[in-house]
Amino acid sequence: MNPPVPSPVQSPIKDARILIVDDQEMNTALLEQMLEDEGYRRVKSTNDSRQTLELVQSFSPDLLLLDLRMPHLDGFAVMDQLAPLLAAPNFLPIIVLTADVTPEARIQSLSGGAQDFLTKPFEPLEVLLRVRNLLETRFLHLRLKRQNDRLEQRVLERTQALEHAMDSLLERTQALEEAHTEMATRLAIVGEYRDDDTGEHTWRVGNTAAKLAEALGMGRQEAGLLLRAARLHDVGKVGIPDDILLKPGKLTLEEFDLMKAHTTIGASILAGGRSQILMLAEEIALTHHERWDGTDYPHGLVGAAIPLSSRIVAVADVFDALISERPYKKAWSSVEAIAEIERQSGKQFDPRVVTAFVQISS
Repeated sequence: MNPPVPSPVQSPIKDARILIVDDQEMNTALLEQMLEDEGYRRVKSTNDSRQTLELVQSFSPDLLLLDLRMPHLDGFAVMDQLAPLLAAPNFLPIIVLTADVTPEARIQSLSGGAQDFLTKPFEPLEVLLRVRNLLETRFLHLRLKRQNDRLEQRVLERTQALEHAMDSLLERTQALEEAHTEMATRLAIVGEYRDDDTGEHTWRVGNTAAKLAEALGMGRQEAGLLLRAARLHDVGKVGIPDDILLKPGKLTLEEFDLMKAHTTIGASILAGGRSQILMLAEEIALTHHERWDGTDYPHGLVGAAIPLSSRIVAVADVFDALISERPYKKAWSSVEAIAEIERQSGKQFDPRVVTAFVQISS
């Protein structure tokens, strides 16, 4: 008599569900008895292979012992039926029961989803060892799957928490950016009210700059950013004395040098901002008085060395200044102002920006 297969006390393997499919009642009875004597408590069998799919779906076996040569559906046909249930991440181990030991039968069985073979007539010890080995593999697979599922759930929860934190951070960042922009915009309005009693110059310059940006091919989001940043172009005027800013006549050279400082003052006010709006506004405040031909302030930049944002704002700013009444000048008509912008193409202004301005103004 063969010695019993050693197994752990109260092994969960003994609770495994085992399904036997063989058309010979003698074989199913022998295997059932063999497994039950070894302590397996959940064993089912059928002699009709056509019932296999339904039994697999209802019984959910951990192991399938499957005969190859059967009427109606042979073992290969059964494995074809079970193919969707055998695909990853599922793992239903199959031991093929067969008297056919040809290489062709083995290859076809392995290709169909089988993991092992039992040759008829059965050797009890071999049956029990192969059953236990595959059940251990099955349970290890299930344990790893549960661990992976838990890990995936934790990753999902952490990812969702991170996304929530990022959303919250983005909301706070946007709120802070809006607060910074609002504060700087109010400061710009204060400066504008000193030489524009309506305080609307910054709005008009921003709107015109945004339209110009879109005409030059910028996206709506980028143009919207420019609209808000352009409003801060003259924020440095808060640092210019009233007797210079509001002087009704022509400025002296010394006074004009002081007036020029509003570009560097504005850049200093906006410097260090981390938001896109404030960084763009700093760039515009510093360079919107640079001329295309390199003859203006504060650094005498030439052509494309001047940021495109400032080249756009320069046209929008000068146009609005020309059509507005100021302490030192009367308002020009739009036609006169547009003609002056065109005359300054290639001199004060970027020709490409002037062309776009004329297009949106016509």
